[in-house]
Amino acid sequence: MANSTVKGSSRTAMSGLIHAQLSGIRVSSTRVAVFGVAVADPIKLDVYFDYQCPFVYRMAGLLDTVRRSGREVEVGWRYFSLTQVNSKDDGWTVWGAPASESVRGRLAFAAAEAARRQGRFADLHQPLLEARHRDRLDVDDPKVIQQVATVAGLDMGRFHRDLADSSIFDALARDHTQAVQQEGVFGTPTLVFANGGSAYVRLAEGTDGDGALKVFDQLVSVAAAEPRILEIKRPRRPSPA
Repeated sequence: MANSTVKGSSRTAMSGLIHAQLSGIRVSSTRVAVFGVAVADPIKLDVYFDYQCPFVYRMAGLLDTVRRSGREVEVGWRYFSLTQVNSKDDGWTVWGAPASESVRGRLAFAAAEAARRQGRFADLHQPLLEARHRDRLDVDDPKVIQQVATVAGLDMGRFHRDLADSSIFDALARDHTQAVQQEGVFGTPTLVFANGGSAYVRLAEGTDGDGALKVFDQLVSVAAAEPRILEIKRPRRPSPA
């Protein structure tokens, strides 16, 4: 994903530096073994996300596959703006910028929060990700947002009133600030576990297919249960000349 900040009235460039954060797995007292490591079950996690990030889309697919398999996993989706984290302007914020300013990713956050106010976040969240990454639609376009929300069956009158409410970005401000100040999140998606373990994860395409449970268990065993591993980064072999 490519995201950079542009000064002036438009901040619409994509960021190539930041892709994923994983934040927040809280666990109960029941414990199970995952690759020989004891972890709690059910697993609860918060995922900090930006709709513009393809790795968020892949993580959502993985988590949905795990959930549909019958595993006890509870996911809380928390807002994190890549446009904000890439901004070089001190004092400027995505949530505080005037409505007249074009800010990449902001409209999708507002739409998600408007759906949450109706108790319908889950009904809009995956369709927004699919619109952006499967259908290649521009979720900064109000017409696209209108279409996705209508198909999702939201109360459109209330939806538009909430979009126009100046407090609609309060949740974005809260989640993003907490992510940075308390969890050290820098990209999307990031998992932060109850024991303080955290991980920045970029999944390959197709991770939501066969083997998804194994991938998920391996992720949990390292990110949640093995604090001695601080970072894993795969080198990319250069293409043949």
